[in-house]
Amino acid sequence: MSLRLGIDTGGTFTDAVLVDDDKRIVAAQKSLTTRFDLTVGIGDAIASLPANLLEQVTMVSLSTTLTTNSVVEDLGAPVCILLPGYNEAQVKQSGLLEILPAHLVIRLEGGFDAVGKEHQALDEDTARTAILKLQDQVSAFAISSMFGTRNSGHENRLKALVTELTGMPVICGHELASSLGAPRRALTVALNARMVPAIKELIASVKKILERHAIEAPLMIVKGDGSLESAENAVEKPIGTVLSGPAASVIGACELSGLKNAIVVDMGGTTTDVAIVRNGQPELCADGAKIGDWRPMIEAVRVNSVGLGGDSEVRFGGHKGLSIGPRRVVPTSLLAHLHPEIIPKLKTQLDGMVSASSNRFVLRLENNQALLSQLSRVERGAWDALSDNPIELDAIVLENRGYARALARLKRLGLAIYSGFTPTDAVHVLGINSHWNSEAAELSARLWMRQMRYLYGYGSWEVDNVKQACTQVYELVNLTISRLLIEVGLNESDLASSTRTSGVTELLTRMILGTRKTNGADPLFKLDFASDYPIVAVGAPAASYYRDVADALQIGLHLPDHADVANAFGAVIGSVVQRVQVTVTQPQHGTFCLFKNDEPQIFTTLEEAKKCAVELVIREAEEKAISAGAKNPKVSLSYEDTHVKDNIDGELFLESIVIATAVGPACDWRVDTL
Repeated sequence: MSLRLGIDTGGTFTDAVLVDDDKRIVAAQKSLTTRFDLTVGIGDAIASLPANLLEQVTMVSLSTTLTTNSVVEDLGAPVCILLPGYNEAQVKQSGLLEILPAHLVIRLEGGFDAVGKEHQALDEDTARTAILKLQDQVSAFAISSMFGTRNSGHENRLKALVTELTGMPVICGHELASSLGAPRRALTVALNARMVPAIKELIASVKKILERHAIEAPLMIVKGDGSLESAENAVEKPIGTVLSGPAASVIGACELSGLKNAIVVDMGGTTTDVAIVRNGQPELCADGAKIGDWRPMIEAVRVNSVGLGGDSEVRFGGHKGLSIGPRRVVPTSLLAHLHPEIIPKLKTQLDGMVSASSNRFVLRLENNQALLSQLSRVERGAWDALSDNPIELDAIVLENRGYARALARLKRLGLAIYSGFTPTDAVHVLGINSHWNSEAAELSARLWMRQMRYLYGYGSWEVDNVKQACTQVYELVNLTISRLLIEVGLNESDLASSTRTSGVTELLTRMILGTRKTNGADPLFKLDFASDYPIVAVGAPAASYYRDVADALQIGLHLPDHADVANAFGAVIGSVVQRVQVTVTQPQHGTFCLFKNDEPQIFTTLEEAKKCAVELVIREAEEKAISAGAKNPKVSLSYEDTHVKDNIDGELFLESIVIATAVGPACDWRVDTL
């Protein structure tokens, strides 16, 4: 028997599963994610699996939030981007100056026009000077030439120059994106370069863990579209792994449930992600995935996310009353599970006067050396003090306000994280969950109730009725999930983005949730929501909430076995998918240009141009799929043709995009035969 090892690193848990030839999970383990060093959590999860089964692993696949977090949190290594042919307006439009210092954005003479002809000769002397000057200040180089997808000659020359002079990682825009749109392509390649060192370190660390367990197997990574690629490919093009975690979740949920049409909902520690699946396939973003404030040119599963998870902070939201998220904190029940010494401190806080810093402990989160080097002496001292145990913020505020301010800055920088009262604590109090420390959860809930009442004047609960308060939190989570699902439905018709219908989501949520009989009478409106699309709920907190959500929305619910490790399962289920496209245009009547690599090819007939394009994309797609780890890939073709009608000439051909898609398994699954 051969086994596949799937690994997923989430905001709270790192999961590891072993899957057999029949796609059945034979072993699964969870460990806490160690954001300070992801490999610790990964190592703990793998070490908890049966050692005799690890000997049978023939493939390993990883899904990760590392690259997604890099984009969303505006983190990443310093990089230099070389831009032949770009003007100042295009650089400003790209957003590059928002993620990189101006001196690392180098505009050069060069670039091509829309038909691939050299617009201006490449200024190699300036490029050489910049590369040599900046090589010690950056971790990688990015290159994007004007109309580089029409002619990649300047990008290829600069890449060779960087390699010759420095040997450092370097990536070109035409290697990541085939579409026009120079500013977005420049941003895409810069974001990619920023991720290279982090993903390279992660992969190297995972390989060391596999060596420790004598696992000699190919290492794959989940891409944002749910497909797999080799670790070597991911090191060169890590931006493809953005939204890796949600994509693996959708793939795993579909396989576990066996459903072809469903609403897949993955609730984790930080976010709730929703995707619509039709005919067994999730929808892909047509215009690139939106991650944080950016939309790089990458294909990814269309996911609707909200900052709502088991670790979301429950806080006072002003005129809205209670709010949950989007800020993530460490649940008090989890913190006490790891550090039971905080329980007496919580009891002492309950005996005193409540303050804004009550119910708060501080602990390390990230280990970003670039940020650590910028800390003041006091801040560095605070950071060093966090290495042993969580620090009680309430006590520090009273003893040393300067020290407290230093801790607050560490938190703002993302180097530290607070603990607090969360939905996870609420379900511990209500007895729905008992995974961690329920005593600490109740102490935290009581402190939170006092904060709401005495600091914000909020809360109509009976003074000591902690379950009443936690029930309100539980119901608010369910309402927020229901609202998100209905918003996803509106997004199907592009209604949710309309300012004129901004209140439609709230109105429909209330109407759908109110369609049951009230006081024995049937309501006038009976709205049907997603009756043909049951919820498939996965993620660690799913079982705590989705029964009531599905019941309220009156739709089906599937909580498949192993739903809590669906991401790790999905990480090994996907296939390798590689797409290659070539554009053929008719810039003037009777002349057809095929754009690929350094020089456009010219043909006198469309048939000849398309035939050459088909041969190119089939060969390259197959080669890329095999390089990415596919076994015996199959190639399919599609075309996107653009014509216009002219009153004199009739229908006129403008452009054809020839697309080859190569699909192949990363391993040999057992196939049922009749």
